[in-house]
Amino acid sequence: MALNRDQLVRWLPFLGWPRPDRALLAGEAMAGITVALMVIPQGVAYAALAGMPLVTGIYASLLPALIGALFSASTRLSVGPTALSSLLVSASLGPLAIPGSAEWVMLAVWLALMAGAIQLVLGLGGFGWVLRLVNSPVLMGFTQAASVLIVLSQLPALFGFTGRSFGQLLHGAAPDFLAIAFGLGSLAALWIAKRHWSRFPAAMVVVGACAAISAAIDYALNGGAVVGTLPSGLPSFYWPGLLPIDTFGALMLPALMVTLVSFLETASSAKVDNARAGKLWNENQDLIGQGLSKIASGLSGAFPTSSSFSRSAINLYAGAQTGWATVGCVLLIGAALLWAMPLLYHVPQAVLAAIVVIAMLGLVRPGQFVSLWRISRVEAAVAFVTFVLTIATSPSIYWGVLAGLLMSLAHYMYRHLHPRIIEVGLHPDGSLRDRQVWQLPPLAPRLHALRMDAELDFATASTLERAITVVLAERPDLTDLCLFAQPINRIDVTGAEVFGSIRRLIESRGVRLHLSGLKLPAQQVLERAGLLTAGPMLFIYRTDSDALAALTGGFDAA
Repeated sequence: MALNRDQLVRWLPFLGWPRPDRALLAGEAMAGITVALMVIPQGVAYAALAGMPLVTGIYASLLPALIGALFSASTRLSVGPTALSSLLVSASLGPLAIPGSAEWVMLAVWLALMAGAIQLVLGLGGFGWVLRLVNSPVLMGFTQAASVLIVLSQLPALFGFTGRSFGQLLHGAAPDFLAIAFGLGSLAALWIAKRHWSRFPAAMVVVGACAAISAAIDYALNGGAVVGTLPSGLPSFYWPGLLPIDTFGALMLPALMVTLVSFLETASSAKVDNARAGKLWNENQDLIGQGLSKIASGLSGAFPTSSSFSRSAINLYAGAQTGWATVGCVLLIGAALLWAMPLLYHVPQAVLAAIVVIAMLGLVRPGQFVSLWRISRVEAAVAFVTFVLTIATSPSIYWGVLAGLLMSLAHYMYRHLHPRIIEVGLHPDGSLRDRQVWQLPPLAPRLHALRMDAELDFATASTLERAITVVLAERPDLTDLCLFAQPINRIDVTGAEVFGSIRRLIESRGVRLHLSGLKLPAQQVLERAGLLTAGPMLFIYRTDSDALAALTGGFDAA
């Protein structure tokens, strides 16, 4: 069966791009240039953070960015290396290889291929919802901890004692004060530019200025740590070779972690992009695009990529309307790879450290823990434990997220296993509210009216049964029990079985059962189970107002 255009655009989003004209291309080119001037120095800096050859940071900004724009639904996102993904590469491969070695590169490429394949499968299968299991507190705790670790990892380069521990620094030769000047000076310049001129490509300007100063004072010849020689030319096809089974297994958990963090980074940018465009976010198509981007990055000899929130914001602020801005960005990066690599030779590594640190400082926000504590102490505890364990288990930083995820799921299950069941009374405003909290009189003598604010399923049914059993034991004078069932959206098999037990228990005590506001899906389950058969002890009301009229009027309406 032939596909129509709408179906093709769904799977190949670039077919829906507007046909470019001179005005559109001019605006898109300006946005692309702005992002390219930012991503080139960032790519080199993030490659250093990932322990990869520095040029691979630029490789990760070329073909992956183009593939991401072509196949993602959110076409204005800037795809490439990010600090969090780079930290995950470094932390995951630390126990397995030596940074910068051929084995390290091979493992990083496999990490990109595995994470990309996972995202591609999730997107094609429509399983984007699975990654929503990680809630905001877990993400916040991990992001804050990862930001702290990234900043700490850059301090040696920033303060001129690369390769030496703090103990060696105290008893060894003096640090490189020129490196300190380059690092702190760059940090100050980038901070000022970020505060006052957020759209200005400050990173490239700072890199260029520091490279010129470094060359003028012969910083590299005097032993200073600089970027050094980067190979010119576009990336060639890279195949990492086969992995032993045990190594492949060791990379599986880090690959899942890269997938998760990358998706959450993409979500934070995509939601903003789609909201501004007035569209719904197609998370599965973005998973496909991000997965293909990672695979393209791996086959280019680079490391896992993701969507950068800061660069995506710059792309939007610079006026990007479509994916054509990314095409312009990629063309400029390709030109830089062909002809501009020698210009990066004299860039001090302290400047690269400053670029990474300035990107992370905006993510370190201790006040978020205080705000979360005011909203929910349990979720604040989850975020704090995630934060602490991420730092404590470094370099295996994914354990913090796993612990936070398990805590969140445990809290969710605890709340589901302990649903809110209240006795209701009629509030003066006409609503049914908690009788104990609001000190309300009962709806009628010898009547117990209750409401469960949850589904009636395997997790909650026993709690409802227990609550009703306790009421019957404590109030032997009861003649009527009313369940206001409107909050019950779903009943499963276990819930239906327990409802049958409840009905038999109530009727055996000579107590009449009243059901109010039972929704159609729940009602159909009980009817199929034969539990709503008419009888002198069962009364069903369509609305709460019908139930109140009957209950307070001596059941005449029943």
